[in-house]
Amino acid sequence: MSVFTLDPHVDRYLIADEGEVIIDEVYKHWAAVFGPILELFAIIPVLLLVFWLPSSAYWVPLFGALALLLHALWRMLGMRMDRFVITNMRVFRVHGILSQHVATMPISRILDISVHVPILGRIFNYGHFVFESAAQEQGLREIRYVGSPTQRGLTIQRVIQRSGLRGAGGARTMSRADRAAQAAAAAQSAAAAAQAAQTAPVMPAPGGQTAPVTPNADTAPVAPNADTAPIDVPWWRAEG
Repeated sequence: MSVFTLDPHVDRYLIADEGEVIIDEVYKHWAAVFGPILELFAIIPVLLLVFWLPSSAYWVPLFGALALLLHALWRMLGMRMDRFVITNMRVFRVHGILSQHVATMPISRILDISVHVPILGRIFNYGHFVFESAAQEQGLREIRYVGSPTQRGLTIQRVIQRSGLRGAGGARTMSRADRAAQAAAAAQSAAAAAQAAQTAPVMPAPGGQTAPVTPNADTAPVAPNADTAPIDVPWWRAEG
């Protein structure tokens, strides 16, 4: 039925029970039919060959014109049935006339999107998408003749952001920031320790040299106790 309605009915490919909804359904830009239109114009000179060919071969240009017409219409129909769909979970492409092909790629597999806008694309506002994905063969590497490519590229980026798939990258960034902060704190602590060592009191050392004294357990004063306190001796025993 979709052949006669010229609509692939992409909504039937949605995972409705999981809450998948269509964010954008991309039709081919009208510039994509420029080639088929040239084929239609080529029918005119082919038909004019009837006046130069022998009467017995008049069917040759007629057959050629009919072939060009059918081929051009087939290409136009194929472009009409070619849809690129952006949902909140994935991107997928539906194409084909008699038999349909569906190529899908989850949002999580999209690593990068390149947008190529040729000179004519800048004039007529179309471009081509090139996907870099975690899986190389997805059937979605290049989507040609996308209207308003900049806006649609931003749409895909928004879907990626809203799905939270940039969180891992953000976590990695925060980890690097934490490590940098820890390294800076360690450097400040080392500088403070060095400054404290330079300003510590000094005491004379053997040979007239001075050396900084750092209080520790060995040089700390010892509080007197019963064992180390001096004992009073009578004067007559001291004289003896």
